[in-house]
Amino acid sequence: MADSAPILHIITPLPHVSPFDVNMAVDAGHKAIAPYARVALDEVRDLTQDMMFSRAPQAAARTGLFIGGKDAFLALDMADAARAAIFPPFEISIFPDPAGSFTTAAAMIAKVEQALLKTRLEGLAGVAVQVYGATGVVGSIAAVIAAGAGAQVTLVSHREIGAVEEKAREIKARFGLHVACAAAATDAEKAKLVPEAQVVLAAGKAGVEILTRAHLEAATPLLVAADVNAVPPAGIAGIGAHDAAAALPHGIGIGALAIGNLKYAVQHALLKRMCETDTALFFDLPAIFKLARELDA
Repeated sequence: MADSAPILHIITPLPHVSPFDVNMAVDAGHKAIAPYARVALDEVRDLTQDMMFSRAPQAAARTGLFIGGKDAFLALDMADAARAAIFPPFEISIFPDPAGSFTTAAAMIAKVEQALLKTRLEGLAGVAVQVYGATGVVGSIAAVIAAGAGAQVTLVSHREIGAVEEKAREIKARFGLHVACAAAATDAEKAKLVPEAQVVLAAGKAGVEILTRAHLEAATPLLVAADVNAVPPAGIAGIGAHDAAAALPHGIGIGALAIGNLKYAVQHALLKRMCETDTALFFDLPAIFKLARELDA
């Protein structure tokens, strides 16, 4: 129904809906936005059906549900609950992107893939990837996307290995993907581990340097390093926030704002599609990564 006004409902389990997501939605064309905070998983079904039944079936597709928060797997559970609640002819559009992690991780891996393709025809397939900050919302999803594209992924813990082992089990159970685990709490442990990587992803706490120049000098097989930390100091030494292909002792580095620009473009495009569609949309991780690849090609 081409003249149906788009409405975006934003839910989050947190005390507040993210202002970032509200701004993104408005800039993509949504003028009617309804925020819902402290939403529990068992409330998603009823909320979704209130969204879908209150409009004519012809307007259902432009009734959008955006799922926020800071827990990637809870957001996926909420998306599953919402999808299970809808049925013809009342299907609404659904887009999970907690803390921007799905679009950020997709942009990060798309940028890494494009860099790899310049020297490695196989791209991500078979490449050894180490993810630092792997238990965080961006790191864990970047690991899922990279593993799904054929990379050999290792989740690296800065504490005990148990934290990433639990995350690896969750990834296996939900996505059927195997990822390895390692612990590197000290500089010496990182120096021993990083020479096994062809790709390094840093998704740790903002303002914390995870890998030093000495680590990078030891990483002789390194082809690409990517860092999503825009707060100084960088998560990986020698990578500036705007860098798209910074020269490192080995390989090149991709900075947070280079990744962020693509992330912004992906989220904007998907929100805009929700405004304009006549068919219900669902943006899962493969769909989000597919668009990131297309926009970065």
